[in-house]
Amino acid sequence: MAPDSASHTLGLAEPPTQSGFGNEFATEARAGALPVGRNSPQRAPLGLYAEQLSGTPFTAPRAEMRRSWLYRIRPSAGHPAWSQVASGNFLTGPFAASASPNRLRWDPLAIPDAPTDFLAGITTMAGAGGAEDGGIAALVYTANRSMERIFCNADAEMLIVPQLGRLRLVTELGILHLHPREIAVIPRGVRLRVELLDEAARGYIAENFGAVLRLPELGPLGSNGLANPRDFLAPVASFEDIDAPTTIIQKYCGTMWQTVMDHSPLDVVAWHGNYTPYKYDLARFNVIGSISFDHPDPSIFTVLTSPTSTPGTANLDFVIFPPRWMVAEDTFRPPWFHRNIMNEFMGLIEGQYDAKADGFSPGGISLHTRFSAHGPDVASFEAASVATLAPHKQQATLAFMFETSRVLHPSEPALASPALQADYDACWGDFRKLFAG
Repeated sequence: MAPDSASHTLGLAEPPTQSGFGNEFATEARAGALPVGRNSPQRAPLGLYAEQLSGTPFTAPRAEMRRSWLYRIRPSAGHPAWSQVASGNFLTGPFAASASPNRLRWDPLAIPDAPTDFLAGITTMAGAGGAEDGGIAALVYTANRSMERIFCNADAEMLIVPQLGRLRLVTELGILHLHPREIAVIPRGVRLRVELLDEAARGYIAENFGAVLRLPELGPLGSNGLANPRDFLAPVASFEDIDAPTTIIQKYCGTMWQTVMDHSPLDVVAWHGNYTPYKYDLARFNVIGSISFDHPDPSIFTVLTSPTSTPGTANLDFVIFPPRWMVAEDTFRPPWFHRNIMNEFMGLIEGQYDAKADGFSPGGISLHTRFSAHGPDVASFEAASVATLAPHKQQATLAFMFETSRVLHPSEPALASPALQADYDACWGDFRKLFAG
């Protein structure tokens, strides 16, 4: 039987979604599939099996609780033993033998010539920690074919940031189409297949080993601004009733494992709860900025955050630098020179980043670790120093940053990549002495 959904939307058409961040959703692809009044009745409706998917401990505070009840054609427990398989460049430590204070930058990674699906095309660029002790990893994916196998990441939730090409994320809980300028989050343990809607795809991924991503607190901003909860979209129920061998790859404690089921595991006919994949259109971000003087800290551009037990210190902040008005007076407009206790992995989705004139292309990467000095290059500094300070709209650009309190170690594949720029330091090498004292 072919894949199905609540509105029978398949293929290239945008699948149906439901809005709200952290909502308790209820959705069924067949009328009557959701039980009423009981999560796990003696006999679930329509001959389905009830299964709870928990992304937080059972006794987590109610506000922190993430779990969903799934009503599926067969239990997900029905599979043979897992066997370990090669992980390629999709790694979880150990990373470089020692951390380096060097600033690093990469050109966009090339799309492979050989047939490569989303999973095979993942390269871990840098990371800290892992599945058992928190932290994050920053990755790039390149692909030229759709997945036929299923993937499950038991180590981390995955924040996917497309830069080139559209994706169709077919998950246990439904289908999401993902375009450049959008992001998606796939929770730990959720199975999915990534299909390409264009000939090639490239983008970025953050593996979050820490607390689940959530909206940042607004503090003195008040009740409005940044990302609005209603703009986040979750899938509606959609299922595959396919009796055919299906390979599942699972990432578990940094290694890859494989098993084969005799049917598609994407067979959830109905579900309810708040542990769900979701996506967000970055164009809906409500930018807050200065209208008097001084460039605000990048924290003002935070879309999602994974907090630590230390207040104000993030395991992961996802920060964007989108089109926006620049109106402050007598203020240097680009990000200033700085040294930061946090660690910054930065990517560019489109356009030009306002602190770099050359060398940072869409699809590229920069890595600035703890207290490594960075800021605008010579050309950007000189242009910004003499620019007329009239209201100006920063347009046709979208950069982002994975910022973390953990020291990011570059991976061996990243350091060996031909895309690594050998001359990155040179962009700060020609600053003239301007002191007139």
